[in-house]
Amino acid sequence: MLQRVENNIQDRRLLKRGQAVLVAVSGGLDSMTLLHALHELSSRHRWKLTVAHFNHQLRGRSSDADEKLVRQTAAAMRLPFAAGRANVKEFAKKTKLSVEMAARKLRHDFFARMAKEHKIRVVALAHHADDQVELFFLRVLRGAGGEGLAGMKWRSPSPVDSKIMLVRPLLDVTKKELLEFARENKIRFREDATNTSLDLPRNRVRNELLPLLQRRYQPALTKIVLRLMEIVGAESDLAGEAARQWLVSKRKIERAPRPGHARKPGRADLLVGPDARQRVPTRLVFETLPVAVQRRVLQLQLSEVGVPADFELIESLRQSAGVRISVGSELFVLRDAAGGVDLRTEPPGEFNAHEMVLKLAGRAGDVEFDGVRFGWRLKAGANFARPYGQKACESFDADKVGGRITLRHWRPGDRFQPIGLKSSAKLQDLFTNRKIPRARRRELMVAATEDGEIFWVENLRMGEHFKLTPQTKRRLVWRWRHLDDSKS
Repeated sequence: MLQRVENNIQDRRLLKRGQAVLVAVSGGLDSMTLLHALHELSSRHRWKLTVAHFNHQLRGRSSDADEKLVRQTAAAMRLPFAAGRANVKEFAKKTKLSVEMAARKLRHDFFARMAKEHKIRVVALAHHADDQVELFFLRVLRGAGGEGLAGMKWRSPSPVDSKIMLVRPLLDVTKKELLEFARENKIRFREDATNTSLDLPRNRVRNELLPLLQRRYQPALTKIVLRLMEIVGAESDLAGEAARQWLVSKRKIERAPRPGHARKPGRADLLVGPDARQRVPTRLVFETLPVAVQRRVLQLQLSEVGVPADFELIESLRQSAGVRISVGSELFVLRDAAGGVDLRTEPPGEFNAHEMVLKLAGRAGDVEFDGVRFGWRLKAGANFARPYGQKACESFDADKVGGRITLRHWRPGDRFQPIGLKSSAKLQDLFTNRKIPRARRRELMVAATEDGEIFWVENLRMGEHFKLTPQTKRRLVWRWRHLDDSKS
């Protein structure tokens, strides 16, 4: 294994001869093995190692025992030692992050800080092959793209300081191989009891999913997945580089001075710009790019303006030029015909504060509110068939709706759970997904129960909590009609 680690470092140029290295050591098998491997090789390559340990304070005395072991090991090796600690649970609660993400952020902050203090530019981490496979399946389950499925890189910039590089010499070494090396060399390490807990998604993948796949489907799962990640990563890098080059070329053309005399463009040219005098080769036309490159072009631009680039947003931009898509309060993005992404703000519009409280007394009734005529009727049983030819009609479980409702318009912060959705979502996001114009959103009607829960939104599916079921005893038949027929 020592030979493989040395080859990885040399072939992938992870460390230079005589380089100072901050080794991140938790006290577990992976990092203790990495420390011993680097220490064994350091005399040959003249690396100057500093041991760094971060105490997450998640396991009480066990966490302190981890720190003690790492401190003693560094002293035995006569290596400088740096320790840090923080209350991860308290930080997670304060920042509204998961414990895992809070621990990661605090840990990387500490490593970057120690690297600066010791004037070190490289931090060695002990991520290994099993970590890569676990990460792959976690990201598959989250719907990640090629860049995410490629996993961790052998060398990457610190998320805190891009001048500090993170290196991972063990990425092709399995946990089994690490354990064998530790036993042969009598390396002391501590087991983290939380690794067996099934509360964390990563632990469920590690302890349930991967053993099942290896046992029932593919014994060589680790090898296969690592190869797949290598292929996906290379193709993702290619798409990313093509996207970057395309953006550079596009921006050079946009910054070029306007020609004094415009000539008639040839077939391979596209006229762009406010004066339509700039000529862009066909290869720079956004729509002619491969789909993968189009997506990366949009992703890069969204990243530049600080907008999270999820798949739905990228696809909406890719497929529709000139359509404004909300990405926050009074904030939206759009793509122009040339492939550029623009982030804009919009002054807050006036929300319609009109509302009406309606009592569903008797068997039927109707009412007019803000130019809309509403009619309702209470009927026995659950008839799931909508009356023929009546589009503006829905049926709800009357007992769940209650006898007192409020008719009003959309308001900031409104949430709604349409039938079929597992949880509620912001109405603003639902409107965006349906591509409902912003001006139209403020006109749409909303009906809420006495407790304030929305059960009906005009132009959206009915509320999940109020749908008819075989247990429904009474149904509320709800109809509406705009008095201005153009809005019906």
